[in-house]
Amino acid sequence: MLLALSPLAARAADGIEFTQASLESTDDGYRLTTSFSFELTRALEDALMRGVPLYFTTQVEISRPRWYWFDDTAVSATRTVRISYNLLTRQYRASIDGNLHRNFTRLEDMLALLQRPGRWTIADHATLNPGVTYTVSVQMGLDIAQLPKPIQVSAISSGDWKLSSGWKHFSFKAEGK
Repeated sequence: MLLALSPLAARAADGIEFTQASLESTDDGYRLTTSFSFELTRALEDALMRGVPLYFTTQVEISRPRWYWFDDTAVSATRTVRISYNLLTRQYRASIDGNLHRNFTRLEDMLALLQRPGRWTIADHATLNPGVTYTVSVQMGLDIAQLPKPIQVSAISSGDWKLSSGWKHFSFKAEGK
């Protein structure tokens, strides 16, 4: 079963817009597919060109509402993409969770990786109960906490460093295997 984010193009106040968010059942488990629309602010692009790495974190939570207590969180996953620019080689580099590394010659190509990340397996079939409807919450944004300390201080007070989608929610009914 495949369910998508509604409304499809929800505009975020802080600069990242969801264009798609869906969860599907595959042979490997449950896969999240997302795509975003955003541009780096001038301050972020300048910092990147001066060698400051930027970290973009996507968070997903799958929970089951309960009337008698807090919601039951079945899945909580995080994926971080580190982007950087090497002044000597004049190449951009992206690494996903510190494992997968890719080099790019153009900023636009590297941003495409952030805007349209590949499908991400976030849970196996045993994690979700078949037939139960879950709430899927997804958020993506610049992780200021991973910036160098001197930059964190100015980033907290500057709107140029705030880049986030806010939480987007949609329902998903788990299937049995």
